[in-house]
Amino acid sequence: MNRHVHLLATAQGLLLTNNIVFIAINGLVGMQMAPRPWMATLPVMGYVVGGALATGAVARVQRRWGRQVSFQSGLAVALGSALLCALAAWIGSFWLLLAATVVAGYYSANGQLYRFAAAELAPPAERERAVSRVLAGGLIGAVAGPNLASHTRDLLPVPFLGAYLALAGVALLSMAVMALIRFPAVPPTPAGAPRGRSTAELLREPVFLVAALAAAIGYGVMNLLMAATPLAMDVCGMPFSDVAWVLEWHVIGMFAPGFWTGGWIRRFGVMRVMAAGVLLNLACVAVALTGQDLHRFVVALFLLGVGWNFLFTGSTTLAMQSYRPEEKDRAQAVINFGVFATMALTSFASGALVTTQGWSVLNLGSLPALLVMGAALAWLARRRQAVSA
Repeated sequence: MNRHVHLLATAQGLLLTNNIVFIAINGLVGMQMAPRPWMATLPVMGYVVGGALATGAVARVQRRWGRQVSFQSGLAVALGSALLCALAAWIGSFWLLLAATVVAGYYSANGQLYRFAAAELAPPAERERAVSRVLAGGLIGAVAGPNLASHTRDLLPVPFLGAYLALAGVALLSMAVMALIRFPAVPPTPAGAPRGRSTAELLREPVFLVAALAAAIGYGVMNLLMAATPLAMDVCGMPFSDVAWVLEWHVIGMFAPGFWTGGWIRRFGVMRVMAAGVLLNLACVAVALTGQDLHRFVVALFLLGVGWNFLFTGSTTLAMQSYRPEEKDRAQAVINFGVFATMALTSFASGALVTTQGWSVLNLGSLPALLVMGAALAWLARRRQAVSA
């Protein structure tokens, strides 16, 4: 694997460091400052709503100026939004915190394209491995994110102010790493060149539809349960150090399999790997329903992470089989919009459900989506068998 893929994997790790710290602390900071308890996870939701709103703008920037300019602009926004969050924590403004997390969504929308950019940095035979290797870079975030949140929580007199300032430093480091990557040049678009299928036409393509659904459900279920975990553990009276430990193992589950997932997809097929992801998510729910002690939180969130990896890596591989080169930006924007829209809904639902109905009801709420995903994979598998027969 070439050095540019490894550098992009490092950038992915720094992105996940940012995301994990946001998830670990935004709900807790929100709980301290929100006018109503059910509004505690609105800053978490703001981050993903901002990502959904930014997908179109990011696609246009990438189409016009290429990956490097777009990714660096996202990191500049990450720097500014981290400083805004720090200011919000300093003055105790819930609404400024919420606005800052919405703005930060532009960075997240760019970061969602790192995995697609990985495929462009590798030869065709290595694309699955490049995608999974870049996703595996999230292991940096698995270690750095929870520890950064834990060690900077009380670094300054205002709780979590130090964490937000540390994220500004993470953004600067990521900008330096990104500057070393050489992405393929954006080819000029000749007049009259084919624009490819519309969004509606893409969504009528069965392979693309299932890939988009898997990305949305994989991220949605993961976010529903992960965003609520710090709040659920806080209700149980567990210290923040335990929350950080659970999130660390969750993110290890999300990204450690990335060293092998690409090879497993080539060996067993993308559909089998995605089906295994659905089963692992169901196993997570089963464990979560048995109790609310520290070890059950660790096991459930670890299974959730591995299940997400199989579904999300598989959906990326499946998606790349379904669109033409001239449809790349549109197709990737559609997938990412679905991811962010689902995450926005689940970020709000996680806070509302866990604070009003409890951890068990929250987990039961994820089952319909997982059953839909299993049915979609079975439908596509039967359709492929019928076509090949």
